[in-house]
Amino acid sequence: MRTLNSAIRLIFGFLWMAIASSVFMVLATLLMPFRVTRVKLCNWYGHIAGRSITWFAGVTPRVKHHERLQGSNPAIFVMNHTSTVDAFLGIWLCPIGACGVFKKEIVRVPFFGQLAWLSGHLLLDRFNREKAVETLSDAANFVKKNRLGIWIMPEGTRSKDGRLLPFKKGFVHLAIATGFPVVPVVIHGAHKNWVKGTFFSFTPMDLDIEILEPIDTSTWREESASAHADAVRAIFAARLPEDMQPAAVPGPPATPPPAASIEVAREPTPHAPGV
Repeated sequence: MRTLNSAIRLIFGFLWMAIASSVFMVLATLLMPFRVTRVKLCNWYGHIAGRSITWFAGVTPRVKHHERLQGSNPAIFVMNHTSTVDAFLGIWLCPIGACGVFKKEIVRVPFFGQLAWLSGHLLLDRFNREKAVETLSDAANFVKKNRLGIWIMPEGTRSKDGRLLPFKKGFVHLAIATGFPVVPVVIHGAHKNWVKGTFFSFTPMDLDIEILEPIDTSTWREESASAHADAVRAIFAARLPEDMQPAAVPGPPATPPPAASIEVAREPTPHAPGV
C-alpha cells in the first residue's frame, strides 16, 4: 500500500513539476539576455516547485533560523546530501539571488533539467576536473560582480546510508575568491524519506533543518583549503545524530608485538648409576 501511495504521489509530483517547469522555461527563454534576472526568476520557481515536491514526498520541513538565509545573502550556502529530496529542499530554501550548483547530468531530467540549463545557474562537470575548476572560477567572478550567493552540496554525491561524506574543496575556493561567508545548512534524516536506489518508496516524516550562523572566511587561504573544508565538515558532524556521523576510517592493521623469546631449560642428561 505504501508503494502504491508513493507511486501516486510521484506521478502527481512529476506532472506538477512538468507544468511549472514548462511555464518557467518560456519565461526564461524570453529573458535569455538577462542572466541575473533568470537566476532570480528560477529562484521563485524553486520556492514553488521545490516545496510542492517535498510535500508530494511526504516531507514536513521544520526549519530553525530560516531568517538567516536571506539575511546572510550573498553567501556560500553549504548543505549535506543524503537523498533525492535534498535537491528539492535546496531549491526551495535557496534565497532569491543565489545560484544553485547542479551536476551537468541534470539536463537529462525531463523538464527540470532543461529549465536548469536555461536558468543561468551553475552546471558542473564532475568528471572533468579542469572544466569544473574553470566553471567555478567563472562563477566566482559572476556572483561577486552581481552580489549573488551560491548554494552547493560539498559532498558531491548522495550518501548511501545517511552518514556524512568528506567535503570537496570547491566551496572553499568560492568563498576565498568572493570573500563571502559560508552558511551551513544541516539536514537531519532526509535519507529516511527517499532512500538512495529506490524510486517508488517515500516515508512521510517531519524533517528538521538547521540554518547555522555564517562563518567568516576573510582569513581563509588557498594553501589551507583542506583544513577549512574539514573544519566546516566538523561543524556539520557536531550537529548530526549518531546514525549520520561520518563513518570511522579504518586505520592500518596493528603490528603484532614480537613473539616472546622462550627459553626451554634443557634437563640434564640422565647418567646410569655408578657410571
